[in-house]
Amino acid sequence: MANAPRFLTDEKGQRIAVVLDVAEYERMLEELEDQDCVRAYDAAMASGETPIPYVPLKDRLQRQAK
Repeated sequence: MANAPRFLTDEKGQRIAVVLDVAEYERMLEELEDQDCVRAYDAAMASGETPIPYVPLKDRLQRQAK
């Protein structure tokens, strides 16, 4: 099977690492980033705070940085 997981083992035969092709690794990273965005969105919605539109927030942050 071409997509079967491949493992690196220690001298006792215990699995210590997984070998992934670069495309699979990048796909997994993208999925994790997407999940982080969903969690952040869910947390923001659950906070009950009033959202601040992007442009006014960006302007406020730029003024504070000066």
